[in-house]
Amino acid sequence: MRVVMVVALLASAACTPVEMRGETPADPPVAAACNADALGDLVGKRASDARADVMQTWSGARTLRWIAPNTAVTMDFRSDRLNVYVDAKGRIERFTCA
Repeated sequence: MRVVMVVALLASAACTPVEMRGETPADPPVAAACNADALGDLVGKRASDARADVMQTWSGARTLRWIAPNTAVTMDFRSDRLNVYVDAKGRIERFTCA
């Protein structure tokens, strides 16, 4: 009987919110912000993997997404993502962070 009560007590303690247990919740991770303003010199250049690395470094973005003409893309907002718009010939047209 005591074992059942101890198990029930431990199970109910595990369901108690963190704030009620006297602990402070961890801060959410800070997303790296993207800054596409630093990439203006690359407009008109041919898109490549080497340029992708440079673009990510210069913009501070964690991820990069190539967007070609007639490409379907999601509309979710991510402040750490760099969108690179390219034309049909593979030349960079513009950048956005989203």
